Amino acid sequence: MADRPTYRLDDYDYELPGRLIAQSPTPQRDRCRLMVLERASGRLEHRSFRDLPDYLQAGDVLVLNDTRVVPARLLGRKDTGGRVELLVLDPYKDPDVGVREGYRCLLRASKPPRRGSRLFLEQEVMARVMGEVREGRVTVRFETGSPLMEILERAGRVPLPPYIRRNDDAVSFEDGKDYQTIYAAKPGAVAAPTAGLHFTENLLGCLEGKGVETVRLTLHVGYGTFSPIRVEDIREHGIHAEWTEIGEEASQRIREVRRAGRRVVAVGTTVVRALEYTAARFGEVSPFAGFCDHYIYPGFRFRVVDAMVTNFHLPKSSLILLVSAFAGRETILAAYAEAVRKEYRFYSYGDAMLIV
Repeated sequence: MADRPTYRLDDYDYELPGRLIAQSPTPQRDRCRLMVLERASGRLEHRSFRDLPDYLQAGDVLVLNDTRVVPARLLGRKDTGGRVELLVLDPYKDPDVGVREGYRCLLRASKPPRRGSRLFLEQEVMARVMGEVREGRVTVRFETGSPLMEILERAGRVPLPPYIRRNDDAVSFEDGKDYQTIYAAKPGAVAAPTAGLHFTENLLGCLEGKGVETVRLTLHVGYGTFSPIRVEDIREHGIHAEWTEIGEEASQRIREVRRAGRRVVAVGTTVVRALEYTAARFGEVSPFAGFCDHYIYPGFRFRVVDAMVTNFHLPKSSLILLVSAFAGRETILAAYAEAVRKEYRFYSYGDAMLIV
């Protein structure tokens, strides 16, 4: 049984040695470690991710997020010569709307560029600043004449999380491949749904052969997933909104599974948020296309998800609040402490957890 919820942010903190923050993925995706947590009892098992089929059964439905990370990070210089960096926050936007309205970006520069000034980016990409820089954000219009996705594929870099260190003088083609699920299909994310990074074609085939069905939805993960919580009472935090699409076929299959008493297994916190958002809004999982800003923290009542594949999350983050809501704060923190003792690898390129 889950413990009584507490709303103090400091109650979701834990100590993590820096050496356990994974800087690169395991050589083989499904050879990472897997901690299995039984939330009712708190019992732990230590396995390999390739053992996941041992814990799923025929009739379960595995829900995947098929978003694709785009190389949304652009480097260049201002018209005054100073260095500048952009991170496009809404690359999923309709191209015609993007041409008219521009694109919202995080901006890094020693001095903010002026409204109307030009930015000269790599690969002869040029952008014009459309407004004032506010809280590190600005709207720009690209003047290259190509659709945004073509611009990013030509000139962009993979926007890795801030705790993964890379040399900016060289593009890492390994990250372009590794920081992407094998089933990524719909471009628009600026961060990966990292729980899905551990799956291989062979593993998915094994699950299918066992009778585990897979369905897909799309939630374009935004950079806000790394935004820290800055309030002491977690109930006062406002979560970022992300574009989400759940199709008719996927929502129907999930409803049928629920009615048959079988399990819905979410791959990642993004899938949990999308499913629980539509269930809270419509009474059950339903077709949806729009922004999801569903904030899940302890005390939340889950309507859809029965089990979850996830990674190990940052302390005092909205993601650790979500898994604490699902399994109980004390249970999660005890599991994390054990993961630290056994030197699991943490965060985006780290090891995995199955919560059942």
